[in-house]
Amino acid sequence: MQRIRLRYTKRGRLRFTSHRDFQRAFERALRRAEVPMAYSAGFTPHPKVSYANAAPTGTGSEAEYLEIALTDARDPEKLRLLLDESMPVGLDIIDAVEARTSGLADRLTASVWELRLDGVTPEDAERAVDAFTSAETVEVQRKMKNGLRTFDARGAVVSLEARTAQPEAQKSQPETHSPQPDRPTDQACAILRLVVRHVTPAVRPDDVLSGLRAVADLAPPVPAGVIRLAQGLFDEETGTVTDPLAPDREAVAAASPTAATAAAAKAPA
Repeated sequence: MQRIRLRYTKRGRLRFTSHRDFQRAFERALRRAEVPMAYSAGFTPHPKVSYANAAPTGTGSEAEYLEIALTDARDPEKLRLLLDESMPVGLDIIDAVEARTSGLADRLTASVWELRLDGVTPEDAERAVDAFTSAETVEVQRKMKNGLRTFDARGAVVSLEARTAQPEAQKSQPETHSPQPDRPTDQACAILRLVVRHVTPAVRPDDVLSGLRAVADLAPPVPAGVIRLAQGLFDEETGTVTDPLAPDREAVAAASPTAATAAAAKAPA
């Protein structure tokens, strides 16, 4: 059995696709592409697909991950192209690698988010960010299955900074990671870049926005545009979020015939 790990996106208006909607679209794509899927046992067999830490409905993402199990081996890149052609535009399959290591979900320990605050000046955003990062704790509330829960939104935040949105007329090239490109851009706008650890309960971008409102009375006049730019293992030394598929790529490269030949040539006689 071969396992393939895929990275996919939720772009533009497709950010409103729920996780269940994505599952349906993806399973249809598997059938269209005639992927030799492995199935679970039991009375209701279903394709062996494992999803990892999906983004909330309404948020865009450039870094969603899943893993599929195949009964016959396939080239990951060719499989990616076939699946991408079968998916709606906006739900794009952008990376694929054969799984050679365990614990993909364990490597998703942090996310990088970008929040677009239309109607908020960069100065107001900076003051709110300073108030948030200076606080030891920022308590927020969220309605959960068991009722309203209060928790700290500050502890999970590794970094938070405010940036000025670049005017459309000054852009030298199209913006690749636009949170909500269908939004108006002729007004004041601030961009927040957020790195947050995956903790329990999960601290989401809207929780951080609630915290900014609590400590600095920052309340955007329209809902924030949110996109996840990266998701992976948090590197304590560099303060960055690393690619969770990198260990698999390295393992594949090390096991390739070229790598084996090179290693044999370097070995002493």
